[in-house]
Amino acid sequence: MTPAERAPAYIRAIAAYQPGKPTSELAREMGLDEASIVKLASNENPLGMGSKARAAVLAAVEELARYPDGNGFALKAKIAETFGVAQDSIVLGNGSNDVLELIAHTFLTPGTSAVFAQYAFAVYPLVTQATGADSIVVRAVEYGHDLPAMLAAIRPDTRVVFIANPNNPTGTLCRPGDLLDFLEAVPASVLVVLDEAYTEYLAPEKRPDSIGWLACFPNLIVSRTLSKAYGLAGLRVGFALAAPAVADLMNRLRQPFNVNSLAQAAACAALDDTDFLAATVKLNQEGMSQITAAFVRLGLSYIPSAGNFVTFHCGDAAALNHFMLKNGVIVRPLAGYGMSDCLRVSIGTHAENARFIAVLEEAMAD
Repeated sequence: MTPAERAPAYIRAIAAYQPGKPTSELAREMGLDEASIVKLASNENPLGMGSKARAAVLAAVEELARYPDGNGFALKAKIAETFGVAQDSIVLGNGSNDVLELIAHTFLTPGTSAVFAQYAFAVYPLVTQATGADSIVVRAVEYGHDLPAMLAAIRPDTRVVFIANPNNPTGTLCRPGDLLDFLEAVPASVLVVLDEAYTEYLAPEKRPDSIGWLACFPNLIVSRTLSKAYGLAGLRVGFALAAPAVADLMNRLRQPFNVNSLAQAAACAALDDTDFLAATVKLNQEGMSQITAAFVRLGLSYIPSAGNFVTFHCGDAAALNHFMLKNGVIVRPLAGYGMSDCLRVSIGTHAENARFIAVLEEAMAD
């Protein structure tokens, strides 16, 4: 038996996560000019990095010969100040994906289970499987979370429930009151992970008081990222907020240098840049209207989205995706989610959205 064959069966059964296609890869495959390619596949910020974050990165370059602050003191202080939490409730991550992995490796083992929804973020089944735990997948309702059914699905061996709000890739949203009812009904021994990677795009009245709920629910973990609205996807910064006892356990597993120096400096600056955040949200609202109006005009149905992306039904999605790629537009296929007739498009700049719409119109005219 080879060393690879001796790895746990649940590890060997994992199908690796497939990230969005890089522009450089498409340029090589299709012989395209990389500068002409429009990437609307990974829910990145079309405005790029804010000026304050950029200046912070340039200033931090001088210290790259030194290790980062392994405890992330300045970043934790900024998070604590921004969100009104104690520093001992913060867990820093190399993006929120790292936070989700930390949760799984801290609390899931073979013989335990995690609950999440059909069409939920692909990382939930991956991190669950990586620990040897069972995945309990609850059928979606209108592509969103069926919270009563998820509550009923909790077993005695369940340790974690994952809820993405807004959900990726469908963009669906749970109402704050429904989430609160769910938290009040979940056994106190079961952790509820509220993954809020896209919460900055929500109107205030639709945004749950998740951080305020931490004081009432010691079994709640709130996950956030700076990869989306804050424009730091390439630097990889995320964080979890949790009860100090929960955060302490996660921090014991966290690698001490999982957030590098440039990322820490940029994140501190980005959290202060409220003007950039407001501009990002405004552009997203305008772009969402631009793209969904095109879907209506073209007779394409779509899933109303609360994020910075929208999923639409298009019949032969594989063929349309190939046509898009040939014409230098990258969107996200969703066959891996069991949505083989759908594509997801991220909201870009006005010009990027217009390019996507033009190629879509051309494809439908053929």
